[in-house]
Amino acid sequence: MKRAATLSALACLLAVTAAAPTSPGAAKRPERPYLGSLLDAVPKRGVLKVCTTGDYAPFTKLDPAGRTYSGVDIEMARDLAKSLDAEPRFTATTWADLTGDVAARRCDIGVGGVSITPARARQVYFSEPTREDGKTPIVRCADKDRFGAGTLKDIDKKGVRVVVNPGGTNEEFTRASIKQATIRLHPENTTIFQEIIDGRADVMMTDASETLYQSRIHPELCALHPDKPFTFSEKAYATPRGDEEFKEYVDQFVHLAKHDGTYAKYEDEWTVRR
Repeated sequence: MKRAATLSALACLLAVTAAAPTSPGAAKRPERPYLGSLLDAVPKRGVLKVCTTGDYAPFTKLDPAGRTYSGVDIEMARDLAKSLDAEPRFTATTWADLTGDVAARRCDIGVGGVSITPARARQVYFSEPTREDGKTPIVRCADKDRFGAGTLKDIDKKGVRVVVNPGGTNEEFTRASIKQATIRLHPENTTIFQEIIDGRADVMMTDASETLYQSRIHPELCALHPDKPFTFSEKAYATPRGDEEFKEYVDQFVHLAKHDGTYAKYEDEWTVRR
């Protein structure tokens, strides 16, 4: 009798379970709760947290006292914060850590001449690109003839010293391209061009925009074929993955700034337009 009652109760339970509606994802691991978008959080807190390296003029530059940031993308970040009724709060990072800092939400956005790469795009979203760019050499003007047309074959020779800053796309490109010349790592991008001027290095390969800027503030340096770089790349702003609303807002902000003359004005102020 007791066994019959137990079987009857089990049958009722199975019938109720079978009748209950099931969702397609019921067997999957539950999704993380929606935490809201930065599009709402930034105006609410009144602060836009901006990660930047501060060592890549004309896009991001920290003054020698370590207090004030300037540059094309710094001005854009200030405008973005203002559009969100917020103030920018700049946080120092490195090229090796920038996208990781954005992915970990230590900042809301990463700016400062950040090139889009597949590896970085696995960690963060990228906004609509701000500009096109590509790697090209910069040398002492006195040595310009030594490097002929400035091809990789002209540069990658024994006796040539190629200097590079660590942790970013410059090092990645240099190590992939240079096999015969000597590669020297220099840890500070703010002083790396002085290594060439002072004769401790011969060449650096970096983005054409940077070679144009550095050759204008250092007459001793000449950018080689900045209008025809070795590679193609695009620069953009990094935002956290998963926050579609914030990314779309940054996309629209960049799109408008590129078409209403704002971005071009900041580039002109830093003399990096070709």
